Amino acid sequence: MQAIYTAEARVTGGRTDGHGRTPGGELDVRLRMPKELGGEGGATNPEQLFAVGHAACFEASIDLAAQRIGITAAELAGVVVDARVALLATAEGDLRLGVTLDTTLPGVPDTDRATELVRAAHKICPYSQAIRGNVQVALTANTKPVTE
Repeated sequence: MQAIYTAEARVTGGRTDGHGRTPGGELDVRLRMPKELGGEGGATNPEQLFAVGHAACFEASIDLAAQRIGITAAELAGVVVDARVALLATAEGDLRLGVTLDTTLPGVPDTDRATELVRAAHKICPYSQAIRGNVQVALTANTKPVTE
């Protein structure tokens, strides 16, 4: 495969007292451990950044999936993807991620069509593909659970 785009970033100081920046400065963030994990909070963390990235990619994948299954651009007006990325502790003391993507499709009220669209987007989305089989993912379409 040939790369069509490559993102770059540099992090110093890790997640506890870190700083992340892209070479051009488009993204320039302080990184801190969340208060819920005993940190000072007040800045972003890797789970939040992953949630934003996955939600943005998933919404773009909805656009592509809609074209493939015949849902119009007008029907996609007002689409919202709410992403949650949980840090989970295993019985062995390891840490894992869990992802929830709640998609609201006000222009696609039919449950079957909305579910088909979210399922198709999940197959297309590069973030979803990257974590498939390794991260527990829960999907909804207009508040209805979507099975993979």
